[in-house]
Amino acid sequence: MELSLLLSNNLPITFIDLHLFPGSPLMKYLAGAQTSFLLLITLSNEGTKTLPADQKPVALLCIGCSLITSSVLLFLKSFWKACYKTSKLPKKATAALVLFFEFLVSLGAAVLTIVAMPHLDIVTNVTILNGVGVLSALLQVVAQCTAKERNRFLLPSITAFILILLGYILFLVLYIMKDPNDTKMAIWVGLAVGGSFLVSFNWWDNYFRLISENSGSVSLKMLCRDMTKCQNMLQILSSLLRIVVTACVLGAYVPLSKMDWGIVTSIPSRETRIIAIIIGVQLISSALCHWFAVAACKMHALRRCFILPLYLASLAVMALLIIPVIVYYQDYRISLNGTESVNFTGYCTEVVYARNQSLNGNVFPHLVLDVTHTLCFLDMSTITDIGLLSGSAVAWWLGLVLATLHLWYLNVYRIQRTQDLFIRRLYEGTFIEQSLLFNTRFDIQTKDRMKRLDKYRPKKEPKINDFTFEAHIYFDDAFNAVEGHQGHHGSELNEYAINLVKILTEVYGNFMNIDEKFFREQQQIPDQKIVRTPYGGRLVVTMPHGNIIVVHFKNKELIRHKKRWSQVMYLYYLLGWKLTSKYYGCWQRGKDEKELQAEHNTYLLALDGDTDFQPAAVMLLIDRLKMYPRVGAACGRIHPTGSGPAVWFQKFEYAVSHWLQKTAEHVIGCVLCSPGCFSLFRAEALMDDNVMKRYSTKSMEASHYIQYDQGEDRWLCTLLLKQGWRVEYNAASDAYTNAPEDFKELYNQRRRWGPSTMANVVDLLGATSLISKRNQSISKLFMFYQLFALASAILAPATICLLIAGGLTFIFNINANSALVLSVIPPAIYLGLCFKLKTDTQIIIAEVMSVIYAFLMLVVSMTIISSMVKDKTILTPNSIFVVSMAIIYIITAIMHPQEFPLVFHGFLYIICIPSAYLLLTIYSMVNMNNVSWGTRETKPAAGAAPPTTTKPQTTAQKGR
Repeated sequence: MELSLLLSNNLPITFIDLHLFPGSPLMKYLAGAQTSFLLLITLSNEGTKTLPADQKPVALLCIGCSLITSSVLLFLKSFWKACYKTSKLPKKATAALVLFFEFLVSLGAAVLTIVAMPHLDIVTNVTILNGVGVLSALLQVVAQCTAKERNRFLLPSITAFILILLGYILFLVLYIMKDPNDTKMAIWVGLAVGGSFLVSFNWWDNYFRLISENSGSVSLKMLCRDMTKCQNMLQILSSLLRIVVTACVLGAYVPLSKMDWGIVTSIPSRETRIIAIIIGVQLISSALCHWFAVAACKMHALRRCFILPLYLASLAVMALLIIPVIVYYQDYRISLNGTESVNFTGYCTEVVYARNQSLNGNVFPHLVLDVTHTLCFLDMSTITDIGLLSGSAVAWWLGLVLATLHLWYLNVYRIQRTQDLFIRRLYEGTFIEQSLLFNTRFDIQTKDRMKRLDKYRPKKEPKINDFTFEAHIYFDDAFNAVEGHQGHHGSELNEYAINLVKILTEVYGNFMNIDEKFFREQQQIPDQKIVRTPYGGRLVVTMPHGNIIVVHFKNKELIRHKKRWSQVMYLYYLLGWKLTSKYYGCWQRGKDEKELQAEHNTYLLALDGDTDFQPAAVMLLIDRLKMYPRVGAACGRIHPTGSGPAVWFQKFEYAVSHWLQKTAEHVIGCVLCSPGCFSLFRAEALMDDNVMKRYSTKSMEASHYIQYDQGEDRWLCTLLLKQGWRVEYNAASDAYTNAPEDFKELYNQRRRWGPSTMANVVDLLGATSLISKRNQSISKLFMFYQLFALASAILAPATICLLIAGGLTFIFNINANSALVLSVIPPAIYLGLCFKLKTDTQIIIAEVMSVIYAFLMLVVSMTIISSMVKDKTILTPNSIFVVSMAIIYIITAIMHPQEFPLVFHGFLYIICIPSAYLLLTIYSMVNMNNVSWGTRETKPAAGAAPPTTTKPQTTAQKGR
């Protein structure tokens, strides 16, 4: 039996899923939800007095609401996914099959809880819930016989099925033989057995999929595939069907029982409070139990947080309901002082039946007596009735224990999906790419990262967590020309490349000396070899733990340089040659198809030279791609490092973009850009059609320079999205990267990001119909969200001008039109100057204007606050904008407590808004076609090759 037997999302949040869902660390929510639901059933019993007889429809209505609550939530969740994801309509045969079983399950749940259980005793109502797995136990036997594996659980499954059947037999004997002439009771008992049997169909799809996998039927496999593809639409239809069926059963049963619905609108306040408290406890406990159940599954704390609560829930609920009954019965016998002997039947006659229906005072005694009333039908004074009741309860409970015995032996792997718990997957290979920057200040970080990654490689056991690790460092422009020599042999490594070789030697020496009792620095020469290549040279170093570091020294006279062409080079080297050779070698050795397919389980980690991270962050990204086959790339949480106001601004900007933008894209669609400074790519996705071939296109038009060369990471993700791959964001995978610390670096970085972002978004919007059909994670509604974001970005400069105009109006008390003209004049002058001046001069002017605008924004902020205090209202446009932004940022910061201090940088971010959204837009627009990285001011004509630069690349090169 698959673990997913107990994890069906189609279960209503009632006693059924609370009893069969995986447990939570707090079992009190499980017991509280069951107890409150059983109290609602008890109140609907016709003989109980907490609720008068004419008010029983209220309790039945609450039971129905509890049944359909999860269906309503499932409908909303599926409808949301259908809007923001690509949802396909199922075939008629698939829809008919699913809706048929969903009809049986919903009909069984409604009949069991609304019609049958109110006429049964409390012990049976508690334990019959263990018997709803009768069909699951039978299908478990069939599935294990079909698979011919894990036969050690075959005998427990057969025993579980027999025990559950025995429980039903004892239950039938107890109720029917008590009074064979009682036709009504026979009907209630029959409905209880039939309803519980229909509820056991709830897990049919899990076994249906398992049996179809072991079957040779093509139609069954196609049916399962269609169910998986159309899951959202099927859940929408099935949840609506459950709601309709439950409403029909409830609506038909009340009139047939000669009860009046009109009492629902005129129930007294005291009874209303009683019902409200019970249903509130039930719904809140159900929601908390569901949340803790999901958390337990995600953490795979199955034994202590799943199995024990699963087994002990019935016992805990039984104790909560039966112990007060016994205590009240014994207190009554003691109160008689031995004057007369009263058995349980006499207690029912003298106390339970004869009590006054007045609810003045404490309600708890009345609830206890109502629970006692359900047991009065049976003669608890006779050994026969006690034995039959206890026998059925024990048989059902033991059947549940044996049916789930396999859970104790599950080997749960790290961060694995529940439906894949029995599927073994290995980390076959991981390649590390580094776009190393030419700056010595990053040498220590590079050394530490290589040391950590090499040491982190898991041990030989368990092999499930082992992986092959290679680091490829591509050194752009690594050679200097030698005077008097020409060609390939007239070049030598420059100082930066030589420095890298020294770093590798130092790292190797640290590794070899780390285990010395008394550390003494010794010179250690690593196992290395140098190879001359057509593009320059290659250095191969074998680290002490067996991992390999390959440094590719590129000569710009022999091969195209710049970051994108380095990526094209290593992708074709790793994916086009190395993996193909590996695949061919495995094929020659006669490996089967599964092993050949596993060779494609290879990932590339893209890094910048200054990115710092822990190996665990990489494993989180690997897990993400390992779990979801259609995820082509995944990025982590980037934390900018450095000092100064520019870095403070970026820290808050990065935080807000990750808290809000990337998270929103991940949830309602998929991430549009996986930054090149720390992202993991799937090799299979990069080798897909129209990805690498299109990525290696040479820029020939002005728009190509903007989209291809200024934002290579975003363009690569655009190609993945167009091909149907999903890009995800993992907030727990942290990486730290150096941010630009001066104004010029920051502006040159954003000058590349802004136009490339806009160009790629426009490209995606132009292919909306194609992408929404090909990519399951992107819908037209999500693309409309991107269109809205693009329009907001275009209107941002105008919004800033209006905001400044509003501040000028309040400060100087001038006409609004005049203030608007004054707010537009400075950016218009800067726009004109940018067409005449060099880029360095443009940046100097922007820096001065940014300081002036910062003081102006400070004054504007103070005036807005003063305006709110003076007018005693926040219902002005400026006030609403400022207050809403402050609330959003503070709430999101509270939800990220580890990063909450970053909210204090928000004030700097606000006063720098004119510089970031107005001046930077003008600067980027004028210098849009400048394809240099900020080190040279060259504007290529359309069709010309990109210019070259020999200066060291700076942090402004970094990808997003």
